[in-house]
Amino acid sequence: MAEDQATTAMETSAVEKQPETTTEAEPPSLTTKRMVVAIDESDSSFYALQWVIDHFSNLLLTTQAAEAESGMLTVVHVQSPFHHFAAFPAGPGGATAVYASSTMIESVRKAQQETSAALLSRALQMCRAKQIRTETLVLEGDAKEMICEAVEQMHVDLLVVGSRGLGKIKRAFLGSVSDYCAHHAHCPILIVKPPKEMMTK
Repeated sequence: MAEDQATTAMETSAVEKQPETTTEAEPPSLTTKRMVVAIDESDSSFYALQWVIDHFSNLLLTTQAAEAESGMLTVVHVQSPFHHFAAFPAGPGGATAVYASSTMIESVRKAQQETSAALLSRALQMCRAKQIRTETLVLEGDAKEMICEAVEQMHVDLLVVGSRGLGKIKRAFLGSVSDYCAHHAHCPILIVKPPKEMMTK
């Protein structure tokens, strides 16, 4: 009799725990994440990229087994727009506009393209070393605005940017890409703070 009651209690306990076990066995839906990392010439931006590679590589693998369900990492670099003229003071209340020649414009654009290519090549090497599914994107304009526009159009799940550690004065005059994106990006944003020795003083 006691054995029958114990057996019944165990069966009842097992039945009651089945839904809980099933719920715990279902992993969170993290296999379709689309991430964007914004890079520039700073070490802090590449530190942020390496941080993503180290912590999210299992979601972004290029192996055949994982490729069908893995996410995509997009590395974005924004080139500053080139102004064809510059204004210089020319006495009280006056200014002189100096226009760039077509040769100068072509030279500057070529230099920008080479810089972008070098930065993205470095980023791709870092990602391929860990078999990360990666694509690159080059934009032109104000970095803060272009990054926010891009993540909205791409329906990004996570934006990652580095922090340069600007002081209050520099932040007031130069602005902060990470601060702007934190307030204007239409997706979750992760700001990766580099070690103290890497931060701008």
